[in-house]
Amino acid sequence: MSLSSPDAKPCPDLERAASAALRARASGTPADHHELRTDHLLTDIGQRSARGGAIMFSAQALKVLAQFGAVVVLVRLLPPAAFGLIAMTAALYAVLDPLRDLGLSAATIQKPDLAHAEISTLFWVNLAAGTLLAAALFLAAPLIAAFYHQPELTAITRWVALGFVFNGLCSQHWALLRRQMRFTAVATLETSAEIVSFALAIALALSGAGYWALVAQRLVSPGLITAGCWILCRWRPSRPAFAPGVGSLLRFGGSLAGTSLMAMFSRSVDQMAIGWFWGPSILGLYDRATKLLISPLNNIMLPLYSIAMPTLSRLTLDEQRYRRAFGEILEKLAMITMPAAAGVLATSYWTTEILFGHKWIAAAPLVAWFALIAAAQPVMDACALLFMTQMRAAELVRAGAIDATLRMIVIACAIPFGATTVAATLALSGLAIRAPLMFWLAARRGPVDLADVYRALLPSILAACGVAGAIFALRAFVLPHDIAAESGLLAAVPTGIVAAAAVFGLVPRSRHALIRIFRICSGGKLLWGSV
Repeated sequence: MSLSSPDAKPCPDLERAASAALRARASGTPADHHELRTDHLLTDIGQRSARGGAIMFSAQALKVLAQFGAVVVLVRLLPPAAFGLIAMTAALYAVLDPLRDLGLSAATIQKPDLAHAEISTLFWVNLAAGTLLAAALFLAAPLIAAFYHQPELTAITRWVALGFVFNGLCSQHWALLRRQMRFTAVATLETSAEIVSFALAIALALSGAGYWALVAQRLVSPGLITAGCWILCRWRPSRPAFAPGVGSLLRFGGSLAGTSLMAMFSRSVDQMAIGWFWGPSILGLYDRATKLLISPLNNIMLPLYSIAMPTLSRLTLDEQRYRRAFGEILEKLAMITMPAAAGVLATSYWTTEILFGHKWIAAAPLVAWFALIAAAQPVMDACALLFMTQMRAAELVRAGAIDATLRMIVIACAIPFGATTVAATLALSGLAIRAPLMFWLAARRGPVDLADVYRALLPSILAACGVAGAIFALRAFVLPHDIAAESGLLAAVPTGIVAAAAVFGLVPRSRHALIRIFRICSGGKLLWGSV
């Protein structure tokens, strides 16, 4: 019987299937259509978030261990000036990186309905931006070397520029993997790439390659991630074309990119100024102190954003679940980072001597001040989620501009007095001015108010004070003043843990959150409650 026969009865299931097939063909191949779907995630988004949290944070813990191992080995193989040279180029790379992504990976993750033509356009925009930045950095390399008065930077900068091309090739594949909440694949890929790059850097340093070992490390990791993203994500771009409706994505991404550009510039201008004003050796000490504290935080924030962005974006229409989810994200983040930062602050000299060796002990005051920065920066960054997941891009730009301006004013005033003064003023201004201001700006609108933010942070602030107080008291009244660094740290760590646990145990909300964190670490329950 012909389907066009007047006697034929319509088949709703067949019609729906045909309609779905037509939509899939319109938006790309069947494989592409599968890679763009998100509706299947909503039914168990809490459980997916929980599994993703356990996977991503376990992977990041492994990365942190590998990173610490690489740092401990490399600082014993290479002089501070080698790290300073790489930091000069790395600071500029970090500033330009938002222009490569243009915020489009976040736009891909956030948009509920995404067509193949739209993401294909975004891919070509990312690749063009990455290629143009690489070419610009290649041509500007002699000028950068002249600015720092370091001729070696010409070759270093040109090689490091290749990273922009790698990142441009994988930005949208990276975003699709996270949009689909494929956290196991993402964690495995990123962790493997980091470990391989660390191993290669150590091998090259042992062979006498000098700072080229660090250059190779910066290229191998993005190269491996690019190859892995294309293997794991089956989506493939169409020929270059501008898709209808992509303008809103570009505007949203552009706002995020502008904010990231200001933030990265304000966070890198201290290293650029120290490198120009004080030279590569002092910058090497400053850079290692930064990496000791800030790099582990990045390893926490990256998976947090990977999980929280798609989760909160799917919950924007349910204010109660959104508020509860964000509150628990912020609370658990603070419970992990604030007491740990306080412990590093109280043991900065011991920590520096053990990890870096006695010849790097001049970096200990920097480590102490960066520990204070590490207490405030993660929760400030987490508050940016409120802007991004509520489509408040213009407000995010303004907040980022205010924060960047405050940082640059502080750095400009402190740079003539040395690297330690820069770190101290950044830490104190962050705690007293920038963090409270960011909290207020983020919570002015939307389901989460300022009281929710401070309610989530207060137990961790008290725990951090308890950790620092207990360790300082231990050093002043119990331990001998000439105790070895290893013995001192061995006594301080359990003291800090007991102090933090005691404070959290006295607060019912934090006590329950601590139990959930232990369950997460053992592969258990939800990351942030019953979202």
